[in-house]
Amino acid sequence: MYTTYIFKPQLKTVGPKYGKFLKGIQQALSELDGNAAYGALKSEGVLTLPDVDASIRLAEEDLLITQVSAEGFACDGDNDVTVVLDTNLSPELIEEGFVRELISKIQTMRKEAGFEVMDRIVVGYTGSENIAGIFTRNDELIRGEVLADAISSSDDAGDYKKDWNINGESVTLSVKKQ
Repeated sequence: MYTTYIFKPQLKTVGPKYGKFLKGIQQALSELDGNAAYGALKSEGVLTLPDVDASIRLAEEDLLITQVSAEGFACDGDNDVTVVLDTNLSPELIEEGFVRELISKIQTMRKEAGFEVMDRIVVGYTGSENIAGIFTRNDELIRGEVLADAISSSDDAGDYKKDWNINGESVTLSVKKQ
């Protein structure tokens, strides 16, 4: 399950109706299977708590209902429709984020170095094995985006050099007009 529901009593309606059972109602609602209780409430129109008292019949207006997402997911719902978004980052998404950041930093350096938009460049880098792998696996994409004829695993490849921290990784980049 991606979501569940948490129930609490709406004190201004439940208090006057079931005041002497309030503590028991709070306890029983906190122990409910949220999805099953929500389904019962939607199909029957009321939620019963026979363990507290057979007379208790809580309608939707008697309850504060909170929808809670499972870890790694975000959800929002309205009436009978719930949208769930998987917020877990796969290794592929993490790498794509690194690539986008590297491209952004190289583009920033092009601008800071005073290069023209269409100038061809050479890019150099030094960094961890992770960074080297990202450059190797995404060489063609990065070169295409930044108009680089070559990418070298040395920061001596360029006239303009800068240190960056990209997603916790230290990287030194250099750019040179071709």
